[in-house]
Formats: sequence, C-alpha cells, structure tokens
Amino acid sequence: MADKNTKTLLSVLGIAVFMVGLAFASVPLYDAFCRVTGFGGTTQVSKAPPSDNEILDREVTIHFNGDTNRDLNWKFEPEVRKIKLKIGQQSLISFKAKNLGRYPSIGTAVYNVTPAKAGKYFQKIQCFCFDSQTLQPNQAMDMPVVFYVDPSIIKDKNMDDVKTITLSYSFFKSDSKELDSAMEEFYNAE
Repeated sequence: MADKNTKTLLSVLGIAVFMVGLAFASVPLYDAFCRVTGFGGTTQVSKAPPSDNEILDREVTIHFNGDTNRDLNWKFEPEVRKIKLKIGQQSLISFKAKNLGRYPSIGTAVYNVTPAKAGKYFQKIQCFCFDSQTLQPNQAMDMPVVFYVDPSIIKDKNMDDVKTITLSYSFFKSDSKELDSAMEEFYNAE
C-alpha cells in the first residue's frame, strides 16, 4: 500500500512541477509562436530580403504611428505618416524620439501591425524596437526601421483586401508596471 501511495504522490508532484514549469515557459513560447505565425499583428524579423526576392507591381500603403506612455517623458513620432511601396521592396523610415525630462531615461517599444493578419508578411530587418533605448536629458535620436512586405502575401487569398498596413509603436518606461501590462495585453490579445 505504501508503494502505491508513494507512486501516486510522486506522480502528483511531477504533474505539479510540470505545470509550474509550463506556466513560466508560456510567455516565451507564446512569443515564439507569435513571431513565427504573425499572430496578433506580430511582425516577422528577417536578416535581409532573400536574394531572389521579387518586387511586384502591387503597391501597399504603410501608415506609421508612434505613442508614448505618460510615465515616459518623451516625444516620439514617425518622420513620415505614410508611404506607398511595392510588395517586396525594402524601405527605410525613421521615428524621432526626444527625452523631454531632466534625467536619463530608458524606453522599450511595444509594436504591432494592423490588420493583424498582415503581421506574418511584414518583415523587419532592422528596428530600434529590438532593444531598449536610452536617452539623456534633452537628447533627440533618429530611430530607423528597415522593412519589406513579403511577396508571398499575394498567394494568400485572405490578404487580397489588404491595401493598407499600419505599423504602430508605443514606448514605455523600461522595467515599469505599464510596460508589463502592455506586454501582457499584447500576448493575451486575439
């Protein structure tokens, strides 16, 4: 009887340890899932367009949006509000950020594209959003984004209605509850 109880206890403990481990791994696993599939408007990261990347005649309008959380005393906005580019064409745009405060501050950007279904085709090659950014008092900085829209978008009939894609960034003070909440909201979004 003692062996049966010991096996049951070890099984229950094993399941509990597995569930705790799964809880800690869920955010990184979900992040990886979103980056691979574009789920929830998560953009893709690419080193560069493939060497055989085709530039198509079909154009798409890309809108840019930039916001800052009220706890981060920065001004943050795109240099341009929209551009038109051909599918497969690489583009470089910049956002401008300025620390309006009297002290150095560190910001982290949360980003997405809309419509969300376009996320898996929006390829970012270089982006300030890959790392936290530090600005000294009154320091202004150009923050570039290099991207393209993957030509495989035309093979997806569900994307035929997409003529406009919006790339949005929201900057938050790094290591803040607001950033944690924004990240949690992002990961819990549809």
